Amino acid sequence: MFRTLGAAFILALSLASAHAHGPDGLKDTDKASKVTLVYEHELPNVPGKSMKAVLVEYGPGGFSAAHTHPNSAFIYATILEGAIRSQVNDGPVVTYHAGQSFSELPGDRHGVSENASTSEPAKLLAVFVVDTAEKELTFPLKK
Repeated sequence: MFRTLGAAFILALSLASAHAHGPDGLKDTDKASKVTLVYEHELPNVPGKSMKAVLVEYGPGGFSAAHTHPNSAFIYATILEGAIRSQVNDGPVVTYHAGQSFSELPGDRHGVSENASTSEPAKLLAVFVVDTAEKELTFPLKK
C-alpha cells in the first residue's frame, strides 16, 4: 500500500510541476498564494473516505487566512520547498523547513500558515483523509 501511495504522490507532484506557470506567464510562486488539488482517490478499504492532496504554493511573503478544514479531515503536510510558519489551534507558531512535516487532527484550527521568507517561494503538500462527500477542504475562520 505504501508503494502505491508513494507513487501517487510522485505523480501528483509531477503534475503540479508541469503546471508551474499560470495563464499570465508568471510562475505561480510569484503570486501571494495558490492551492491546487493534485490528487483525489476514494479509499477502497475504507468506505466513505477519500485521500485528497493539495499543493500549496506561497510566493515571498505569501500566506493563507486563518482557517479550518472539514470535521472529518485528518491532514498530513510536508514542506517541499522553503520554510513555512504554521500554528495549529492555540499551539506555538512553528517554522517548518523543506523535508519536515506536521499533521492536523479533525476539528483543528489553522491560525497561521505563511511563507517564512519575504524573498523566496515556499511549497507544501497537504494530504487529507476525509469523507468522500466533502468538496470544500478549507473554510475561513469567522472573526
